[in-house]
Amino acid sequence: MRVWGVTTTFPSFPTPTSFPTSDFSSSSPPDSAWPTSSSKSQSFFNFTGNTDERGVCQCSVILPDNTFPVVRVERLEITAQTISKKFEKELSKVKEYVQLISVYEEKLLNLTVRVSIMEKDSISYTELDFELIKMEVKEMEKLIEQLKVGFTGSSVIIDQLEVEIRNMTLLVEQLETLDKNNVLAIRRQILALKNRLKECEASKVESAPLPPAPGSCVHGGVVNISKPAVVQLNWLGFSYKYGAWGRDYSPQNPGNGLYWVAPLNTDGRTLQYYRLYNTMDDLLLYTNARENQISYGQGSGTVVYKNNMYVNWYNSQNMAKINLTTNKVDLTQILPNAAYNNRFSYANVGWQDMDFAVDENGLWVIYATEASTGNIVISKLNDSTLAVLNTWHTKQYKPSVTNTFMVCGVLYATRTLNTRREEIFYYYDTNTGKEGKLSIVMQKMQENVQSINYHPFEQKLFVYNDGYLLNYDLVFQPLPQ
Repeated sequence: MRVWGVTTTFPSFPTPTSFPTSDFSSSSPPDSAWPTSSSKSQSFFNFTGNTDERGVCQCSVILPDNTFPVVRVERLEITAQTISKKFEKELSKVKEYVQLISVYEEKLLNLTVRVSIMEKDSISYTELDFELIKMEVKEMEKLIEQLKVGFTGSSVIIDQLEVEIRNMTLLVEQLETLDKNNVLAIRRQILALKNRLKECEASKVESAPLPPAPGSCVHGGVVNISKPAVVQLNWLGFSYKYGAWGRDYSPQNPGNGLYWVAPLNTDGRTLQYYRLYNTMDDLLLYTNARENQISYGQGSGTVVYKNNMYVNWYNSQNMAKINLTTNKVDLTQILPNAAYNNRFSYANVGWQDMDFAVDENGLWVIYATEASTGNIVISKLNDSTLAVLNTWHTKQYKPSVTNTFMVCGVLYATRTLNTRREEIFYYYDTNTGKEGKLSIVMQKMQENVQSINYHPFEQKLFVYNDGYLLNYDLVFQPLPQ
């Protein structure tokens, strides 16, 4: 309990003799004689007093703990006001520093752009004022020092700016040194050499030998491929991701074949509808089309040769020959020992156990057998009777290949590099029995390639790529003169 010593002076009462003069601790004055109310008198306790020579009553009062601490509250208010003023002052400093940092961040960005321009070939270092740049950098360094001294908060941003300014200083000094070492002159010489190289390459292209004649095999095989030309989306829409397309080839009439498009149903297995177009313009405009229905082909290994469509007949080991003029199945024939019904299809493409192909030499079929343990088998077919004329066995596993095509009796196989690139990586030459590796990168529109058909007269690939119809030009290795 805190004791406050209080000296209180009371007025004299009419009958002072009625008050005890020595001790007030055990008794109280009469209610009629005491000038205060009963409630007030009860708020004090344990007090003593006496009267002086003039009859004035004096006493000491001890106040209880529950009395309101006015002095402490006043001290608290003064302290709070002081802290508030200091906070406002520091906050104003922070706002000022943030504004300064923003200004010098912009200056630093401008310097970064200017230095990046200095690194380009087209700008001469001697035309730039290095001294002005160094002065601006030094000005920012001074500001950073001021900020570090006066700023009492977090210094992460200031430290980052200091590091960037230091790096900028080093870079400017390096560029200035490089300019003194005549790097500009060296770059000009390099640019001149590049221009001469381009001129040399241009003259080389102009003097390059002409491509082989359409339908001719007087060349050394495929060595390159063009970028894809996107013809259009198949007429059924994006949901029909599987299928094949191409152009009819006939040695007797090589440049006038029909264009055909054969998307599979959405199950990715059954071939039910196909369309024929007389010209490329008709195909592009979806006009003058003949739409036919069959029941049913299987997989996207379809090809058209001499006005006949060749397919793997549904749920069987049979090859089928469909006359495009009558839309009738003229012939079916078993492909001996061939695996079927998705046993050894290509990677990422189901139900393409039999892949028909056409080249300058005629009709082919690419497949696998149980005896070959899934490796690719190539058979030359009689296009009239579908009899197997000859067969070659390769060492390339068919399910690891995304697709194949034939050019002049040479099988070319592709594989996926990524979602936008395919690679022609393998070949097998039926003329010599040799096989080997290649690396010809071909770009694609979508992720998966469902079929590739070669047209000997146009020397193009017709690729069905997740519903899109693509064209590629092939580049052949010329034979030595």
